[in-house]
Formats: sequence, C-alpha cells, structure tokens
Amino acid sequence: MLALRLLSEGGEGPNTELQWFLMVGMVLFFLAVTIGWWASSRKQEQVGAGHEAKKSAKKGADELTKIEGIGPKVAKVLKEAGITTFEELANATAGDLQKSLDAAGMQMMNPEGWIDQAKLAANGD
Repeated sequence: MLALRLLSEGGEGPNTELQWFLMVGMVLFFLAVTIGWWASSRKQEQVGAGHEAKKSAKKGADELTKIEGIGPKVAKVLKEAGITTFEELANATAGDLQKSLDAAGMQMMNPEGWIDQAKLAANGD
C-alpha cells in the first residue's frame, strides 16, 4: 500500500522515476540472492570433491610401517606379495603372510597381530 502511495504524485499520475528505482532495487536484490545461492552450492560441491579426493588418495598405498612390528623391510616384503593397503592386510590370512615372510628369510616374525591392527587402521581407528 505504501509503495502505491509513493508511486503516485497527487493527481499527476504515477512517478515513473520512483517506479524505475524500485524495479532496479528488486532486480539487484534477486541478483544478490541468486549469486549467494550459486556460491553456496559451489562451496558444497568443492567440499564433496575434497571428500572424494581423500577417498581416492586412500585407495593408494598405505604406510604399513605405522603398524607395530612392521618395519621398512617387512613393508617391502608385503608390497612384493601384493599387499599395499591396510584393507588388503586386514583381509590377508596369517598363513599367507607367514609364507611370504618365510620366503624372504624372516621366519621369526609373527603377523597375527598385524591383521587386527590393519582392521582398525582400515576403519580409520
């Protein structure tokens, strides 16, 4: 109602300058809302892409030496056996690991504890 009163100037008819000013103000408002929405959705896409990058990076080789009892030499033996991630180590059997260690001359190693630690590491614990 107030807008209608502002748009009219007595009996002379509508004030077109004020009408133009209000229209420009509305357009700028909707433009600001649209840009804000676009920026917000773009930020969410970037956050989602960051999570995907972390997941894909995790699919690469893990640092197996973080597991207690696995040093650089054992990690090399495991890599040669095709075990490069915590998940692969968690899914391996103690017997298969022991065979690989025996073939490398590391008969004194006990891989049973590594499997439990690898399960925790694969879950992010």
